[in-house]
Amino acid sequence: MNANERKRMRDQVAGLRVNRRFLLFAVAATLTLPPLVAGAERGTGDLGIVVERAAGSVQVIETTGNTALKRVEGLGDLSHASAVFSRDGRYAYVFGRDGGLSKVDLLTARLVQRVQQGGNSIGGAISQDGRLVAVANYEPGGVRVFDAESLKLVADIPAEYGHEGKTSKVIGLVDAPGNRFVFSLWDAGEIWVADLTDPAQVRIEKHRNIGRNPYDALLTPDGRYYIAGLFGEDGLALLDLWHPQAGVRRILPGYGRGEEPLPVYKMPHLEGWAVAGGRAFLPAIGRREVLVVDTTRWEEVGRIPVKGQPVFVMARPDGRQVWVNFAFPDNQWIQVFDTETLALVQTLEPGPAILHMEFEPRGEEVWVSVRDADRVDVYDTARFERRASLPADKPSGIFLTARAHRIGL
Repeated sequence: MNANERKRMRDQVAGLRVNRRFLLFAVAATLTLPPLVAGAERGTGDLGIVVERAAGSVQVIETTGNTALKRVEGLGDLSHASAVFSRDGRYAYVFGRDGGLSKVDLLTARLVQRVQQGGNSIGGAISQDGRLVAVANYEPGGVRVFDAESLKLVADIPAEYGHEGKTSKVIGLVDAPGNRFVFSLWDAGEIWVADLTDPAQVRIEKHRNIGRNPYDALLTPDGRYYIAGLFGEDGLALLDLWHPQAGVRRILPGYGRGEEPLPVYKMPHLEGWAVAGGRAFLPAIGRREVLVVDTTRWEEVGRIPVKGQPVFVMARPDGRQVWVNFAFPDNQWIQVFDTETLALVQTLEPGPAILHMEFEPRGEEVWVSVRDADRVDVYDTARFERRASLPADKPSGIFLTARAHRIGL
């Protein structure tokens, strides 16, 4: 055997060794991969749910093709339902009005688990680390906190106030940085900040005398400011979570001073508020106006007259537009305003009872629930054309998995 033949043989043996190592590595890697879940042929980034309030069900939807994928039933009373998502976007946690907390697998369109945690609840939140799900209760009042994986109760926070041990309804529950939950007490006129770093030893910071009957609340997108609207008086209560020792500050006091408020047919929702260009756009309770607030001074800098009493005032993700829907009897309309000039851009009439809007993550389309027409419409936000229309049984809230990566939603 000459030198060339010996070299060729050495190269072949070396190649076999390399191929053998690669084969062993590939087999080992395959063995460590998690098994595929049936029906999980897609990611979760373009998924969401539409709440069917009368039927106690949700439709799993996708925004790439604007289609409904499947219906999940058996979620109880969803007449005032909301939802949050696990950090990977796979699971939706649905909060029912009957106190039910449901965990829905979006990839398999299956109800994983449901617990009856209260008698009347009004929303919830998921912690910063995604491990805890909290529910705000009207009845029995207070907040209950559950393990996001098992839905096992890990903390119970009664909303007791005063010297007589009364229990308050809880509203405006949001997640805040530091694995905290912030919420308001309707009956007590208080804001509480609950630190759940250690669920076995919950630390609660209470801010009293914030104003009469806080009815809903919001958190700024950076997680700094918690703002509660007041039903019992004009104005809002603001808490700076960077400097909680400064206490609660009243903003926009007396915005309706000297004028008779209109009958309130539906409470405004602050959690759908809009922030754009250093301004906040808020629905004025009992008025046909949107309040414009400077977010550096938290002072009113303008008002926008609108078609009816605003319910949701929501910003397109790029901040250039705000979309407004209305309470009865003007709830067939949507108005769109330019956030720079405050000018009316477009008026739409999708149909009777527009209950909710949800923008796709980059804002090119918006989903609109048209309850009394039993459908959900999808609109192009640049040309205001309807792109799709999907049948749904009395649809209300629309929630997309992009919420999993936003503070306070």
